[in-house]
Amino acid sequence: MAVERNPQRAQMADASMVRNLAYQARALWPQEAPLLGRYRLPAAARILDVGCGTGEIASRVAEALPAARVVGVDLLEGHLALARERYGRLAPRLSFAQGDGYALAFPEGAFDLAICRHVLQAVPEPGRVVAEMARVVRPGGFVHLLLEDYGLLHASPCSPALERFWQDVPRRFGDALGTDMLVGRRGFALLRGAGLEEIAHVDLVVDTLRVPRDVFAGIIEAWRDGFSEALAGHAGLAPDEVRARWEELLAVIRDPAGYAVWRVPIWSGRVPVR
Repeated sequence: MAVERNPQRAQMADASMVRNLAYQARALWPQEAPLLGRYRLPAAARILDVGCGTGEIASRVAEALPAARVVGVDLLEGHLALARERYGRLAPRLSFAQGDGYALAFPEGAFDLAICRHVLQAVPEPGRVVAEMARVVRPGGFVHLLLEDYGLLHASPCSPALERFWQDVPRRFGDALGTDMLVGRRGFALLRGAGLEEIAHVDLVVDTLRVPRDVFAGIIEAWRDGFSEALAGHAGLAPDEVRARWEELLAVIRDPAGYAVWRVPIWSGRVPVR
């Protein structure tokens, strides 16, 4: 979901975000990890995770590539403190620093790979972040984006109200905050706009066949708990209506006879060698 500007709502959203990051990592990393092989990384690769949150994925990358050095940056010092506490065993190969994706504090060509996951739907002008990532990656290195798109979530059976909810409410929420809640379908344009080549795309699939139902439900519960009031306020809906849609989706996910799916696009591109 996107950044919430109301301080009280932001605190609720942050607590849910920490929980959600763990569930999303459990759901997505098994499908995402094999993609690292296509980046032709050197053994002692230098990897940057922009918007690393609590370090769920930066730590997994460091564990998967035991000679790599991984740096995670995030605006939220509380998330970084939690990451350092949880993954201190991987230091100094894995480190965390406060940083701004619009102005990364690294020189040009400092990394072999830059990763950004679950972030660009929450910020205005996502192309500026992608351009900064491309700047700090060496020629021949790669940029890897996991881009959320809430128009790619479906459930069956579901009511017409739930179908309308996912087609309409995320757009209105993003419009109110100045962000793009459908940014997942814009990956090609973002990478092309940053001058990258060898652009590639694959969808990860969070569904009730590939992912344990309790993990999928954990993602949705975290969204419900952190964003129901904000969605209601920005979309002009009653809070009870928003909560009813979450509960309907959760019922489908938990029901062995129900099916739900969220397709999560991965986009990547190579920094040209000139």
